[in-house]
Amino acid sequence: MRHVLFVCNHNAGRSQIAQAFFDRLAPDDVRAESAGTQPAKAVWPVVVEAMAEVGIDLSAEKPTKLTAEMQLHADWAVTMGCGDACPFVPAMVQEWDVQDPSTLPIERVREIRDQIEQHVKDLLAEHLQDIYLDRTAHQLRLERLLPAVREDLGDRFSEQQIRACSDQVLAGYDDATVRGHVMTIAHRDVTECLTAGNCA
Repeated sequence: MRHVLFVCNHNAGRSQIAQAFFDRLAPDDVRAESAGTQPAKAVWPVVVEAMAEVGIDLSAEKPTKLTAEMQLHADWAVTMGCGDACPFVPAMVQEWDVQDPSTLPIERVREIRDQIEQHVKDLLAEHLQDIYLDRTAHQLRLERLLPAVREDLGDRFSEQQIRACSDQVLAGYDDATVRGHVMTIAHRDVTECLTAGNCA
């Protein structure tokens, strides 16, 4: 499972549109998330209206605050107009030049909607394989896990054994939708796996 993160200022327009089209068009094993650096209280009504015209209901969606966890887990990120507040993502970050639709008339929002849809289609056509192959986020989590495992088990197992087992265990959590405790759980699992001699 791979994760693509769409970020704008308020998570009430551009990034919501991008996530919606990505969810519609992408394979099932690539998930999209969206967030804002300063999330609004609701998706802009004009955006809800424009998306309803193409069969996508955003009326129940809630803008989400960008978190460090979301950034570190993303295998690819797309930013739209968030400037210096845009995220740090260890993998690839693209910037799409898309106007904020919040104060624009419906005619202009339709154009922005269609522009973002085409950007999503281009992303999938040109970079889907890159998203699948990028292991940057996984490697970052691995490097965060290894010191603790070495401290606990370094006198009993070789560096190669510890790294191989940690890599294997972490890969099993790449699909986790709730990731806040993955590192703690992975540390426990690596310890149990090595101690029991079950790591391949």
